[in-house]
Amino acid sequence: MNMLLLVVAAVPIVGVALVFNRIVGLRNRAAAAWSDIDVQLKRRHDLVGNLVEVVKGYAAHERSTLEEVTRMRVRAQETLDAGSPAATGEVESGLAQRIGKLFAVVEAYPELKASESFSSLHHALVDVEDHLQNARRYYNAVVRDLNTRIQSFPDMLIAGLFRFREREFFKLDSVAEAAAPRFNLEPGS
Repeated sequence: MNMLLLVVAAVPIVGVALVFNRIVGLRNRAAAAWSDIDVQLKRRHDLVGNLVEVVKGYAAHERSTLEEVTRMRVRAQETLDAGSPAATGEVESGLAQRIGKLFAVVEAYPELKASESFSSLHHALVDVEDHLQNARRYYNAVVRDLNTRIQSFPDMLIAGLFRFREREFFKLDSVAEAAAPRFNLEPGS
């Protein structure tokens, strides 16, 4: 009889522990995934700054576009430091639009497109954008799993008891903004 009582008492405790551990695991995976996005966005911001400097040398009279990109880059860095995925996604969308404008400016300068430093920075930016897209997908998948657990019965009881909170998704406004900026780097094109 004592053994039966012990087993009956242990089953809910083990169940709570399993649910708690699953939620903690998802929360930690979400934090690690956000850290990956953070690293890629910081790399992107550094590359954009370098890109602006290279373009300045060739297209000094395109000052307003260069200033817009620089302003958005600073704003994106500040928003990233604040840590809100939703706010970061919104500002990064604006930065992506400005980068698109910058590449439109570059189209008018064949010697810039042929420049080795510009080409290198462009390829590095495309690489970062690809990594960022993968990191964004992974982060959002983990957040989806975490939020589903927190909202599902009986996990929601344990999540509420231990004050687990849902996380925000990292979204961009359009599919086009999620794509890396690309154009033909062949001279004379």
